[in-house]
Amino acid sequence: MKAWQHATGPTSDEGKAATAANLVGHPTKEESLRTRFNAMKHGAAAKVATYFPASPGKYPMCSTCDVDHDYCRSQSCCIRQTQNFMLHHAAFEQRKPGMLTGMYAEMQAAIYSILQQIIMTIINDGVKLERPEFHFDEDGNLSLATYTDRESGERRTIMEVSAHPLLKSMSELLSRNNMSLADMGMTNKIVEAEDLLPGQLGTKSIPVLSDDEYRRQPRHS
Repeated sequence: MKAWQHATGPTSDEGKAATAANLVGHPTKEESLRTRFNAMKHGAAAKVATYFPASPGKYPMCSTCDVDHDYCRSQSCCIRQTQNFMLHHAAFEQRKPGMLTGMYAEMQAAIYSILQQIIMTIINDGVKLERPEFHFDEDGNLSLATYTDRESGERRTIMEVSAHPLLKSMSELLSRNNMSLADMGMTNKIVEAEDLLPGQLGTKSIPVLSDDEYRRQPRHS
């Protein structure tokens, strides 16, 4: 930077004209892509990331973060949060969603892992939950709702039956994340369409005739 500060450049008219001619048509598109992160390298014109201040132990990812907390505390921003922010910023600015493939692959795998835990919890608990009906009397005492079974004469508790609360969460997760069978290409219709050769008709579009029906068809000479 100091050498650049003391540089004078060409002083003659011929030198100034030659320098101006060299700048015509530059920077090209390729040169702009190659130098677009120079500000991030030397920091001369870099923006200070203040979106996520350094707060060790305060973010959910801090429990599994591999950055030393003492070092993180000395920084002006959270390193991992800023990396994620800059990666998304660069991907959207350059319109290159492929830059986010690795991050979203991990996120999708985590979503499937959560979905599997929800399913296993529902299987262990059952799809329905039962709890006794109750009410409070005038004195504030808790009383269970009961009835007498006519056949056995026993007193039975009235049970409230409801669907497992995780079923709603699971259905919302599946629909919002496009994880239905049709979205994943696992329906019979989609599988049949993939197995067809170019120009081949599906089996449902071809009428099925018995032997007698085929013999009774008119013949053309």
